[in-house]
Amino acid sequence: MTYETIRLETDPRGIATVTLARSEKHNAMNAQMIRELGDAADKLAGDAAIRAVILAAEGRSFCAGGDLGWMREQAGKDRSGKMEEAGALAGMLGAWNALPKPVIARVQGAAYGGGLGLMAVADIVVAADTAKFALTETRLGLIPATIGPFVVAKLGPAFARQVFFNAKPFGPDFALRSGLVARIEAADGLDTAVEEEAAAFLDCAPGAVADAKALARTLAGPDPALQAEMTANALADRWETEEAQSGIAAFFAKETPPWRKG
Repeated sequence: MTYETIRLETDPRGIATVTLARSEKHNAMNAQMIRELGDAADKLAGDAAIRAVILAAEGRSFCAGGDLGWMREQAGKDRSGKMEEAGALAGMLGAWNALPKPVIARVQGAAYGGGLGLMAVADIVVAADTAKFALTETRLGLIPATIGPFVVAKLGPAFARQVFFNAKPFGPDFALRSGLVARIEAADGLDTAVEEEAAAFLDCAPGAVADAKALARTLAGPDPALQAEMTANALADRWETEEAQSGIAAFFAKETPPWRKG
């Protein structure tokens, strides 16, 4: 597959970097990016020469969540079409979550919705001290269903409940306390910190790293990817509500949704 929305590069040490490359769209995800990220995960998983993977992004934002055009397409699909799109996103996140290589996310800017999903499936997240995060789906009358199992697994239920359904933005300090972020760095120290995290794995036996990661995932409980069908149904149910339809319509029309006060 030829990539148009991401770049995949590998250095001589076997450290691969996957870069989200839609900076003009704040690296928002569309169907093509989801496919390409899934394909990249498959390639990296099967490449014995890869020792670690850095997930990065161009521009000011890490990932603004779902692309507006992609959301319009979803809104126009029937229930099975909506579930198919949700399944594609869940499959991509599941592939990254199960990647038998350590994944270090370099988060230089804002991450919303699906961007938090990408952070949740990384093993180590290094974030800039100016980065902002939010799960904004409920502002549209929707729910963070597809990314939900991965986000809740990463944050734990107590931290997740503080940000999962109020759409309030939060910063690196909360992300650090919740476990979503491992390190906070100034912008000019981000690359050094990411390199330190990735290079550490070069001293470790790659097979042992893969097996240890698999064990950690097993010990953590059920695989979040197994909940894909349930979350796809939950999201489809929500799309069909009058509330969601009015919220999405207001969003596209740049109007105030009926429930917003003040």
